[in-house]
Amino acid sequence: MSKQIQLNKIGIYMRLSRDDEKASESMSIEHQRIILKKYVEDNGGTIVDEYVDDGYSGTNFDRPGVQRLLSDAQTGKIDTIVVKDLSRFGRNYIQVGQYIDYIFPAYGIRFIALNDNVDTADRGSTAMDMMPIMNVFNEWHAANTSKKIRAVFEASQRAGKYTNWNYPYGYKAGNDDKRTAVIDDEAANVVRRIYDLRLQGNSARAIARILTSEGIPNPAAHYTRLDGKKWERNCSPFWVPRTVRWILSNPTYLGSTTQHKTTRVSYKNHRIVNVPESEWIVTEGAHEPIISKEIWDKVQATYASERGRSDKTGRVHSLSGLVVCPDCGKKLKLKTAKDAHACFVCRTYVDLGKRYCSSHHITEDTLERLVLNDIQSLASTVKIDEGKAKERFLRERSKRSEVNKDSDEKQLKAYQNRLAELDRLLQSAFEEKVLGNLPESVLKSLCEKYQSERETIMAAKGEIEERLSERSKDDEDAEEYVRRLKRYGACESLTREMCMELIDYITVGEKNETGEREVHIYYKFLADGSSEEFRKNKIKTVP
Repeated sequence: MSKQIQLNKIGIYMRLSRDDEKASESMSIEHQRIILKKYVEDNGGTIVDEYVDDGYSGTNFDRPGVQRLLSDAQTGKIDTIVVKDLSRFGRNYIQVGQYIDYIFPAYGIRFIALNDNVDTADRGSTAMDMMPIMNVFNEWHAANTSKKIRAVFEASQRAGKYTNWNYPYGYKAGNDDKRTAVIDDEAANVVRRIYDLRLQGNSARAIARILTSEGIPNPAAHYTRLDGKKWERNCSPFWVPRTVRWILSNPTYLGSTTQHKTTRVSYKNHRIVNVPESEWIVTEGAHEPIISKEIWDKVQATYASERGRSDKTGRVHSLSGLVVCPDCGKKLKLKTAKDAHACFVCRTYVDLGKRYCSSHHITEDTLERLVLNDIQSLASTVKIDEGKAKERFLRERSKRSEVNKDSDEKQLKAYQNRLAELDRLLQSAFEEKVLGNLPESVLKSLCEKYQSERETIMAAKGEIEERLSERSKDDEDAEEYVRRLKRYGACESLTREMCMELIDYITVGEKNETGEREVHIYYKFLADGSSEEFRKNKIKTVP
């Protein structure tokens, strides 16, 4: 290394990434400082300042220490930069080359990398000739290390180890090797309450208001209190709808972990991007659940079919979004007035006037009473004779007779026999071709014919199997029909939870000449595979 140029105003730069810290003690900041100071003492010069980036990757130059170093170099505070080796300065061969070959010379900065024998004061040296290759190798090392780390993380996640630093609200870290999530009783009770409030018809905004008014700490405040530390970020202690919605949609509360949902673009570009859902790493039964599958499904169903709007208090009306105009297909809007009863009115009529649709006006009390009476009527049939209720369900559920079922089963068996026969014919044809008894053209013709027939039969066979599969679920659906009605049969008033679980939608007709109207109630639990007549279940004529 050249010693012809005297060292002057020196800035020593040290960097340590997390990966370097694990690799060797010789990489430590203190070890680098000792080497650099000894070099300056042996060769003269004055250390103006030290620049340190502890825990930063060398793949980019968005580091506070290196940015301060470059700023001081540009202002003339230092004229010489000394590092332990090129990789300490950076592992991006393009940017390292730009600084050493273009930017530093423009500002009269001398750059020295001790272990690599690089000194820009001696540009004719072999080390300077080899510098581009060393920079490429340093970047390759960063890329290879990043690849290995990603592989280790993914392997740990697939093995069921929890790799995120924080745990969802309601859980805390376990002491086992997999860092299994353990229920935090205090927070878990709040999570259960959030789900209960949602099933009662409260919106996320209403739930946030309830929790805040009761003085319940939000997740950030809860964890701050557990740690006994002051929350470093300027964070509000109040609940917000976004937090509530996140809790209501997080499958972690079912006992499963979902990891690898995000990743970084590359070892150079640390921007976080979403990973396709098909590549997520899901571990079922990873820890104890807080919410049962039944409650989870009900809550998700409310979001899947949520069509209601909340009032000023944040509460969603029991029938909001479920009442439909049979003429224009728009929802009926719930209108309230100080001196009148609340009523449902066609939204098209409200927005555009009677030229486009009639009002379909019906008071809130009348419709609620009608729906509640219908549910109680259905529930009473179950209470009187559960067996007959199931029989009626099964009878109305399927339009096909037992004769049709027997016919399907016989046809299915015939298709299976024919498919086996076609397989034998194809095999026989190939054997004849091998023995020389069948020309190539004949074999091709037979194969096309058999294959075409086989595809037709497979399609027909699939349709029959689907019909038989639907019938096999009838008993299970009948049990669900009875269970739901028994649960809500004793209710004396409509609730949002009841309506969302039982009702698909309701149509309210316009009054006829005699002042009567038809109200059709379509029940959700009969929506799949049921006949249209039974899905309506009852038609009410009301004034």
